[in-house]
Amino acid sequence: MPSTAPPPSRGWFAQLLLRLHFLAGLFVGPFVLVAALSGAVYAVAPSIEQVVYRHELTAPSTATARPLADQVAAAQRYVASHHPDDTVVEVRPAPAPGDTTRVMFTEAGLLESQTRAVFVDPGDASVRGDLPVYGTSGSLPFRTWISTVHRSLFLGDVGRLYSETAASWLGIVSLAGIGLWAFRLCTARRKRELVVPDTRLRGYRRTFSWHAATGAWVLLGALFLSATGITWSHFAGDNVTALRSALSWQAPTVDTALGGAAAMGMTAGEHAGHHGSAAAPVGSPATVTPEQFDEVLAVARSADVHAAEVRIRPAATTDQAWTVEEIKLSWPVAMNAVAVDPTTMTAVSQVTWDDYPLMAKAAKLGINTHMGALFGLPNQLVLLAAALGIAAMVVLGYVMWWQRRTPGTRVGRAPADGALARAPWWGAIAVVAVAIGLALLLPVVGVTLLGFLLVDALVTAFRSRPGATR
Repeated sequence: MPSTAPPPSRGWFAQLLLRLHFLAGLFVGPFVLVAALSGAVYAVAPSIEQVVYRHELTAPSTATARPLADQVAAAQRYVASHHPDDTVVEVRPAPAPGDTTRVMFTEAGLLESQTRAVFVDPGDASVRGDLPVYGTSGSLPFRTWISTVHRSLFLGDVGRLYSETAASWLGIVSLAGIGLWAFRLCTARRKRELVVPDTRLRGYRRTFSWHAATGAWVLLGALFLSATGITWSHFAGDNVTALRSALSWQAPTVDTALGGAAAMGMTAGEHAGHHGSAAAPVGSPATVTPEQFDEVLAVARSADVHAAEVRIRPAATTDQAWTVEEIKLSWPVAMNAVAVDPTTMTAVSQVTWDDYPLMAKAAKLGINTHMGALFGLPNQLVLLAAALGIAAMVVLGYVMWWQRRTPGTRVGRAPADGALARAPWWGAIAVVAVAIGLALLLPVVGVTLLGFLLVDALVTAFRSRPGATR
């Protein structure tokens, strides 16, 4: 008589999602909580900076802006007295009346990608102060400190594993959670409590209602923060960079290499010999004068660089061009860039926003949104709400675990295991394939997943012993 073995039980996938959501949330929760709380502060840090550093950022003079040459020269005089070993590497002209110009210098002892900015009033070229600034966003010390906590807890590359763990698992736990939410929505008699918390409930059911409803509202924000956060991570970020490179999704850059007569210091045109680079051997250190900043900016303005927010970067050597880049991170963004030969004062390379591949544009806009820059204060408030919602989800999850305790136990029960054993063969293969794919793309997920399974197996074995305390 042929075998009549029953088919795999229904509900294996929901059981698997519940087990995954529980174990990942249990182990990764502390990482996500720290990332969410530090991210909440980071979200509104640009607005906080405007208050904390108001003196350096505002220019009281109402006079017509003086040439950049005067402002740079004033900053260099200031640096000669206060930081004599610093070298000017960038200038960001005041973007609007009432703003200061930033003249930025390299300095030993600063972080990577950090410079010292001297803030100059464009109207009278007076120095308003100096502060270390970080990256293209120009983060000041407060935001830099919060960013470092958010990224690495001041533990360097080892600390970056915490944020990568949080970013990598946040999306997975969120998707597992919304899957459970969808299953519950199909079967629950009181569907409203899955969207709006029911304050009439008590105990575990009340906590669950808050957890489920909050999760539904913050889902998109959690997925967005996870995806954009991964691009900044160490191992997964390298994989994303390699993928973008293979698919030609990288942002274009201007070519700053000078060849031929320009690189040899042979000059032409009315600017010949006026910029400290005539007759200089190829690759020798370039001489930078304050007057060059006005002239280079004028060339860039005639070559489709029109945004008020720009940065001018002089060449380090005589075989390199200067660059002028738009750095307007708010909508509509402006990212045009021009390379300028300082000898002939001509544009030698140019990139516009239209040159960006679609995915490079999406990545740039995503990062700007993650930093709270794309839509200003509304952007920051939405990020703040999403981050606090994620933090609340973690806390509510632990409260639910505690409330699931049974008499005589110290902690709550874990959802039942064995989902894969009950799954049809194609379901088990699909789950394993997805797990391997995620582990390859997100290496930290692969390592931590093995850790979860090992700890879970040990705990299960321990609690299965006769006479073991539950």
